[in-house]
Amino acid sequence: MKHRIVVLGAGYAGAYAAGNLARRLSPADTEITVVNAEPDFVERLRLHQVAAGQEIEVRKLADVFAGTGIRLRLARVTAVDPERQAVALADALGDGSGGELGYDTLLYALGSHVADSGVPGVAEHAFDVTGRPSALRLRERLDSLEERGGGGSVLVVGDGLTGIETATEIAESRPGLSVTLVARGELGARLSAGARGHLRRACDRLGITVLEHTGVEAVEAARALCADGTALASDATVWTAGFAVHPIAAASGLEVTETGRIVVDRTMRSVSHPNVYAAGDSAYALGDNGRPLPMSCASAGSTGRQAVEAIVGRLTGRKVAGIKQVYLGNHISLGRRDGILQMVDHEARAKPKYVGGRKAARIKAGVLKMSLWGVSNPTFGLPKRKRRLAAAPDAVAVEAVA
Repeated sequence: MKHRIVVLGAGYAGAYAAGNLARRLSPADTEITVVNAEPDFVERLRLHQVAAGQEIEVRKLADVFAGTGIRLRLARVTAVDPERQAVALADALGDGSGGELGYDTLLYALGSHVADSGVPGVAEHAFDVTGRPSALRLRERLDSLEERGGGGSVLVVGDGLTGIETATEIAESRPGLSVTLVARGELGARLSAGARGHLRRACDRLGITVLEHTGVEAVEAARALCADGTALASDATVWTAGFAVHPIAAASGLEVTETGRIVVDRTMRSVSHPNVYAAGDSAYALGDNGRPLPMSCASAGSTGRQAVEAIVGRLTGRKVAGIKQVYLGNHISLGRRDGILQMVDHEARAKPKYVGGRKAARIKAGVLKMSLWGVSNPTFGLPKRKRRLAAAPDAVAVEAVA
């Protein structure tokens, strides 16, 4: 019997880990299945560009995993039963039951989605850019505002990296729209003084109105209500004020935090169930500085690599290699020709120096290309004999839950 490895989610963490597990483990001994609700690999770091109206090339997961022997299951995960070592699935497009999928080793990488933080009206009226369908929905709304000819108002709530990138991208790509960025505290509070100044100048250049020290307590169809009683008119409210993980892990009996993230040890192994690993936003992992790693692409990369090392090491009897879990800084795009590269120290505090302008934009573009290449080339370095085995007929099976 082959050892069954099931990877839940094919975002940056899941897709990278699955491809590298296939590259390093013998197909004669292991069977790898990836479960994902969408057939495409989604570059989540570029979804604000999609929303702004830019065309981003989409890669099919079947093409990404071609030649690896990975089985791709197009389905939604509805439950995980770690005691029975089984995952319940449903039709990716509907509510039909998709049965169960058994595993010997599970890698949980279902990522995160927008968090409404209990604010009334967010789910009903706000847009977000945490998934491709929601980014396309926002793009359609912005298209309709421009087609009216009289412009429109866009309100971006949240001044984290996603909020800043979304506001600046929309303002640059759609200059006919009025964009307002709502910050709960000071704009760019976690950046150095120089980087904060650069960010303010970028917002001024793009015509973005910034409202600082403002909390939104409710979202309606055509406005947002603030804590001080102010009502902000909005034709499209974009909610970027935080992320949340799916409650599947908490409901499964795995040990999780109060926010539902899976508690893992230094090797990304569940502290409660040793045949379950977690990577990316779903994992509550401590960095080398003892602080929890933030939800980010960088953390997805390092936790995914560590999970691969742990699974490969334990299945082959080799020593589990340790991957550094450090957060070095933030790459922030401010449209297509401007950006900020802010490095941080070991305590995650911004260093005084930063890189801004076109150079920072080029660095961010390079990071995106490297991330996509790492996911899209899982057979790089694969021995020719193993590549031939993986490329045999029926080696790459794509199944949709019926």
